[in-house]
Amino acid sequence: MLGFSSIKDYQLSLSGGAATCVEAVNFYLQNIKEGKYLNTFLEVFETEALKRASELDKKRKSGVVTGKLHGVVIGLKDIICFKDHKLSAGSKILENFQSVYNATVVEKLLHEDAIVIGRQNCDEFAMGSSNMNSAYGNVLNAADNTRVPGGSSGGSAVSVQADLCMISIGSDTGGSVRQPADFCGVVGLKPSYGRVSRYGLIAYASSFDQIGIFAKNIEDAELMLDVISGADNFDSTALKAFYKESNSKNNAEKGKFTLGYFPSVFEHPSLDAEIAAAQKKFIADLPKENFEVKPIAFDLLDYIVPAYYILTTAEASSNLSRYDGIKYGKSADSNDLTEKIKLTRSHYFGKEVKRRIMLGTFVLSEGYFEAYVSKAQKVRRLLTEKTKEMFSQVDAIISPVSPTTAFKFSEKNNDPVQMFLADIFTVFANLTGIPAIALPLFTHSNGMPFGIQLMASHANELTLLSLSKKLAGLSKN
Repeated sequence: MLGFSSIKDYQLSLSGGAATCVEAVNFYLQNIKEGKYLNTFLEVFETEALKRASELDKKRKSGVVTGKLHGVVIGLKDIICFKDHKLSAGSKILENFQSVYNATVVEKLLHEDAIVIGRQNCDEFAMGSSNMNSAYGNVLNAADNTRVPGGSSGGSAVSVQADLCMISIGSDTGGSVRQPADFCGVVGLKPSYGRVSRYGLIAYASSFDQIGIFAKNIEDAELMLDVISGADNFDSTALKAFYKESNSKNNAEKGKFTLGYFPSVFEHPSLDAEIAAAQKKFIADLPKENFEVKPIAFDLLDYIVPAYYILTTAEASSNLSRYDGIKYGKSADSNDLTEKIKLTRSHYFGKEVKRRIMLGTFVLSEGYFEAYVSKAQKVRRLLTEKTKEMFSQVDAIISPVSPTTAFKFSEKNNDPVQMFLADIFTVFANLTGIPAIALPLFTHSNGMPFGIQLMASHANELTLLSLSKKLAGLSKN
């Protein structure tokens, strides 16, 4: 096993006898050991992964029909439940906690013969854009160890970037799959809200959270989405149809696509000049490749980040109230109930989590709800209406993923507002629930990767993925 290019090629090697699942697992275990300094995995399931690999090799050789993900080595962000395995959400408050059930996505992965190799480091409770908020240390970007991998799914992104697993499962509340994918030069897919069941995903902001995918290529992300999407009795928000059924009226193979873009985005002062220039040229060249391109007036850009952080922190304040030291997780030593809860949260929640809980509690408090939450909800409604209008004119919207390439650890760690603004181009998709993907297409003069973000209408992953393949193909020409 000398490397991994795609699930299809890997499985052809398995069926042809050129490789085995055990060899594949050993390859990644060796890479994980050599890349331990990157701090991507909080725990590696070495014995278990090798045992499962051996069982899958026997299954394949016996002629039994194998699953769609047969032998595929996968990492799980430390925020997704895997029964009888530790689950900490990157926090001290859940240190050594063991999950008592499988997330729906894990059940589907195992059913299709995947191998889970370990749990991956992340910002605490998925709150962050740098992976510097993990209670278990920073994850390093494999392309430049002085730079962040992005967040909150930094460990998952670097694991794919550095060949520590074939594919990773993360979560995206405001860009936590797409931004680290952009910083690490891999594909990052955030499906539509409800496309993948959230059952077994530790909640940050329930109306925004969505499980997403890191992959080396679009085809692998597409296969993974096919496996993990679908209805779930444990999640009432899960879409009933699979993504290929949701937009059967939409011809994903039509001859000419119409792409929209926001001119205001490319003139925004936060956007790196080199990123802006590369993307403007890419868009300008699209008509030569049989694409129609339309500028779209969009005057809500500066309202997106404030609305997002008001609503997500409000939901976080409610969701994280369950961590009180009484039901599960770490517990401070006190005989007084109120004092016990205070001490538990003070000692075991990290700085960023405390900041967001306090902000959310503030905007939900009497006298401030109308001033903040109600207005943010109005912005969200306006964005949703604007999105429907836009997608009646275009097949997809193209934009940057992040204002900059991966920044250095020392650059923004003392400025939470600047860290929040790093999400300016990604939170739109979470506010409106539409699918979005980060495609790695370019290299900056500083040596770091960056790409484009593509967004399609709600539940229209079919067009999103079809277009993604076409655009990725253009970058190789």
